[in-house]
Amino acid sequence: MPLQDVMARLRLEWPVFHSEADLQHSFARALWELAPSIRSRLEVRQHQATTAPAEYLDLMCIGPSTRTAIEFKYRTAERIGTAGHVPEQYALKAHSAADLARLGFVSDIARLERFSNRPDQNGLALLVTNEAGLWTPPKQGRKSTRDQDFRIHEGRTLTGNLLWGGGDYEPNTRTLRGRYRLNWQPYSRQDGLRGEFQYLAVFTDPQAPPDQLRR
Repeated sequence: MPLQDVMARLRLEWPVFHSEADLQHSFARALWELAPSIRSRLEVRQHQATTAPAEYLDLMCIGPSTRTAIEFKYRTAERIGTAGHVPEQYALKAHSAADLARLGFVSDIARLERFSNRPDQNGLALLVTNEAGLWTPPKQGRKSTRDQDFRIHEGRTLTGNLLWGGGDYEPNTRTLRGRYRLNWQPYSRQDGLRGEFQYLAVFTDPQAPPDQLRR
């Protein structure tokens, strides 16, 4: 099931989401409508050592022979307005600290690499946002920031050891086995300030066809 088909179905019904949970449930519903043979299970606990804290996957999509594990992020800038085929009023709050948004998305990729340890499973990290600073490249000559290695703007490649603050804070170090070229896609456009939404999708299985949820 091509991801672009799911996103196209989503934007027709839900051009804006109230929350990350709203995105998760709407995505699962759109996928079921397009491909009923793919079962969607929310908040799936992952198998691990009993001494480790419990970890949960946002969505597991299970087909007849293969599976896709999905982690979602919904990052918003403040916006109040109306959108949708059946008009709904939205009041989106501003999420401050864009550096933590980048850290969270990269952490999702690292988690999916760790979770996707079986040959019949790939992973998808999906971010939807109206925060243009996340997809816009930094200006030339701008001073380095603590999240320099975690930038996720258009055209950037993520791979290897990513250091937070040049390595000053080791708990935020993330290591990626794969190599991921980032390509943002338009999601929806609403009238007014901060009305443009885009999404970023990263599949963690290099052997899988690009932009595919497995059946």
